[in-house]
Amino acid sequence: MTNMPDKPDTWLLVLAWLGQHAPTIYAGALSFVVGALRIIYGGGTRRQALLEASLCTLITIGLIPLLEYFGLPQNFATAAGVFIGFLGVKKIADLADRFADFKFPKSDSAP
Repeated sequence: MTNMPDKPDTWLLVLAWLGQHAPTIYAGALSFVVGALRIIYGGGTRRQALLEASLCTLITIGLIPLLEYFGLPQNFATAAGVFIGFLGVKKIADLADRFADFKFPKSDSAP
């Protein structure tokens, strides 16, 4: 196995990319860990913990552009990620359904 050649430019690019996306990576990782620990603490299986944590991470990463849209700092994504991981996917889905029903009420007259 050959060693990776020492290319300062490559490492500089990797470190610059990590520095630019650190809040996103950190928020996703924290969301994953909190979601997995919540399921394990509740007596769930490893499979449930992995799926729940993955979904929490995806929701957190999808939330970051929304934070930017509202002018909130990207570092706020860390707190949002922990909050999403703690609440879980079912609770977030229930909140989204309630919000959608409030904003877009169902019409009683079906065609």
